[in-house]
Amino acid sequence: MRGQIRPISLHRRLIIDLMHASRDVPFVSLERTLQLGPLLDARAAADRPPGFAALFVKAFALIARDEPVLRTLYVKWPWPCFYELPRSVATVTIARVEHGEDCVLPQRVSGPETMTLVEIDAVIRQGKEAPVEDVPMFRKIMRATRLPLPLRRFAWWVGLSFGRQRANWFGNFSVTSVAACGGGQLLALSPGPFIVNYDVALPDQTMRLLIRWDHRVTDGAMIARTAVRLEEVLNGEIAAELKATPAVGPGLAQVDRACEGKRPKITAVGGPEG
Repeated sequence: MRGQIRPISLHRRLIIDLMHASRDVPFVSLERTLQLGPLLDARAAADRPPGFAALFVKAFALIARDEPVLRTLYVKWPWPCFYELPRSVATVTIARVEHGEDCVLPQRVSGPETMTLVEIDAVIRQGKEAPVEDVPMFRKIMRATRLPLPLRRFAWWVGLSFGRQRANWFGNFSVTSVAACGGGQLLALSPGPFIVNYDVALPDQTMRLLIRWDHRVTDGAMIARTAVRLEEVLNGEIAAELKATPAVGPGLAQVDRACEGKRPKITAVGGPEG
């Protein structure tokens, strides 16, 4: 059968590079159902609630602030070792349509444990709504992705092999979801070490959570405790911050709700930052 040869776009090239970089990470997964009544009630009462991605980004970062292992990377150079970050760096991957093609681009959130939910949500919204050239993270990614293959492979090797560079390029955790597309558990790939995937909120105020982690960094007991803490933090500190967030005008709230179903979805991978 005679097919048609098509060039690989820059955005698909980025995903190809990412999958190449993620192929050797020994991921293990833990799934749990979270009871999120207080969080969902607080979010429903807010005039302009942040997206769930912002809620999970801050909740995980708050836990990682007190658990250094959740800020720990496995690096290979100059010899295999662990590299502990002083603060969290989250990656949220945004689904967009560029030049008529579906693509995903990772947005970086640095130090989310010290940011408000409104600030975190604004960073994610910028990645959803602003032109690619106006988002610094996206500009850096596209600049690196335009390099010839040998230079790209070398750049990714540097970014993965040195602790400081790995922290800058990939951070310590990603938050992902396909809830906007109907939900489901997504077995995402990333250079790691931690990937948090949340499902849709169900009528009984529960939500399925899936955490994937690099087994070289920690074990299942730590992740099981982290899942328990996520439920506590979401229903505690995060719900309290939602209740304390100043209300916006009714006009803005109505516009925001009207646009809710039109926003690009958040998907499942972390990505590089140059």
